[in-house]
Amino acid sequence: MSQLNLRGCKKRKRGGRAFGFKTFCEPGYPAEFNGLFHQNIKTLLELGSPETNLCSGMQSWSFQLELHRHPPVHISLLIIEEPIEASAHPHCNHCLYVGWGHHMICNKKFHFVVPCKQIAAVTPTSLSHEGNCRGSEATTAMKSNLIELHGHLMHGVLHMNGFGHLLCINGVEKGSELAGHEIMDLWDRICTGLRVRKVSLTDIARKRNMDLRLIHGVAYGEPWFSRWGYRFGRGSFGVTQPMYQKAIEAIQGMPLCLLVHHLGNSNHEIPVILHRYQMMSSNSLLTLGHLFHFMLQLKSHLPQETYMASDNANIALNTASRWSPKRVEMAARVIVDALRKAENRWVSRQEVRDAARVYIGDTGLLDFVLKSLGNHIVGNYIVRRSVNPVTKVLEYCLEDISCTLPNQDNLSQIDPCGRLTRLQLMKDIFYLYKYILNEQRPAALITKMFTAIPVAARIILDTKHLIKDYGGELCPNTGVGYGENLMVFCTICLKDKIENNEGMMKALPPYEVIILPAYATVEDLKKEVHRIFKEMYWGLRSFIVESIIGLNVKDSDLILKLVQARSRLVLKGRILDKGIDIDGIYQCSIDKNVIDCPCGAKEDDGERMVSCDICEVLQHTRCVRIGNNEDVPHIFLCSRCEHDIVLLPSLP
Repeated sequence: MSQLNLRGCKKRKRGGRAFGFKTFCEPGYPAEFNGLFHQNIKTLLELGSPETNLCSGMQSWSFQLELHRHPPVHISLLIIEEPIEASAHPHCNHCLYVGWGHHMICNKKFHFVVPCKQIAAVTPTSLSHEGNCRGSEATTAMKSNLIELHGHLMHGVLHMNGFGHLLCINGVEKGSELAGHEIMDLWDRICTGLRVRKVSLTDIARKRNMDLRLIHGVAYGEPWFSRWGYRFGRGSFGVTQPMYQKAIEAIQGMPLCLLVHHLGNSNHEIPVILHRYQMMSSNSLLTLGHLFHFMLQLKSHLPQETYMASDNANIALNTASRWSPKRVEMAARVIVDALRKAENRWVSRQEVRDAARVYIGDTGLLDFVLKSLGNHIVGNYIVRRSVNPVTKVLEYCLEDISCTLPNQDNLSQIDPCGRLTRLQLMKDIFYLYKYILNEQRPAALITKMFTAIPVAARIILDTKHLIKDYGGELCPNTGVGYGENLMVFCTICLKDKIENNEGMMKALPPYEVIILPAYATVEDLKKEVHRIFKEMYWGLRSFIVESIIGLNVKDSDLILKLVQARSRLVLKGRILDKGIDIDGIYQCSIDKNVIDCPCGAKEDDGERMVSCDICEVLQHTRCVRIGNNEDVPHIFLCSRCEHDIVLLPSLP
């Protein structure tokens, strides 16, 4: 295993180039990416700062991304090129789990890492990150391979053929100064800008002990990552996309009146919660999907550690002060009235202060309220506070949210003080999650409805592998042709793999864009395909192209007279090196294991499995009732073999 070697690591040079965090990899920034992924990644790396001795046997580059200019705050983006020769794990299990096991192993893959505080503290870019931290994790980082460490703020890997995987993101709850959606925005811009093909992720995101894919599935009918275009890729435990859609529809459409009727006697808190939010909503909440959607929308409008008041007279600031609550409320009401007269215009702090001094003479009180009131929801408005990027002056503004917030007149129903905290809202969501979506019912309460809820929830939770198609196999400006040249899509098929048409298609790697002059011949096409696939895939170092499947042509024939632009061609060839294991050049060996599980799964989905000691067929431990915390028995027989043994005649 390659080790993280910190000797000789150079500190970041003063005045080194910094890139804007929010604009990194947007069109034209930091460069124009007009080619395919394997071309664009080279362009990007030319702009990075080379890092020596970061990972042995691997080239590395760093980019400083600027979060704030005043005061200056940066984070480090590391890109590590992992050649197959230096890889501890040449086969990619992530490709296998999402159905890309038939892809060939690439010569290189690129890791995009935003390290956490502790790891960044021992890397060459530590001076630009969130401080010099020391601890056990830093010590671990010094002894381990950086790309194998856990806890990064972001870690994604992109294979040279443009397929990749987002391995992790860790936002505020994991100690980052960046929210999860900000990190996802960065990753999405990188993938879009570099023109990757497809990216997968495993959605196991949790927040406050709740699975986000279940919460967002009930509320919005899709996972949290769908905001960036990630959709159903592959289900675990035999789950298919139609099963997933039906589960979403079933759990979203669960009538609240039935829940209250069945749970009202045994759980008195659920009817109270349902009534609370029904009174707040200006629309009727009829189903479980309506309720969760409303609660999550409400959460997005509640500022952190503040609350909504039913009218301006009930404003209270959650900060201790030397002024009485009545005087604080009076000053806050005056400030809000002054901002309302500005008609949604941004007003400097001094202007607001001067307008309020006409009614409040205590400038200390005004300064205290102005400092505490920023980003509070008051009545139908949010009091926004921001620094003008040009004048550097603090400004305030009122944002009217009367159309998006619940019925303000009913907010006094929430509690005696007429307020709802974000903490209380999250407690209510967790309570519903625990006792409706995630609880095992007593036998006396099991009805057809309560049988459907856990089944639907289980199907949603078993849908973890998501994929986004970025469409990067096409160049940005491709039309019918490619300028004066001819563009075709080509892939190769190994002669040893052609047993039947179905088997051949399973072994095909992704199509590659081939650009040829208009007068190119078949021989030119073979040479270009040989060059590109040899540079792309590790197992094709001695590969030669012999013919084009479906075309009886000579090497001297012109391509333009044989096929149209953008045609898809399969070229047949063979590997000259007899020492290469053909099955070993794929991410997963063909027919490596036989999987035949009672859930219907026929391929490896990354879940825990057990092998029958007689027929060696693999099955999920969960499907054969072996708990996740239980050890696999020393001798395990599948139901089929067990049945066959029972039918055997007894020995005399």
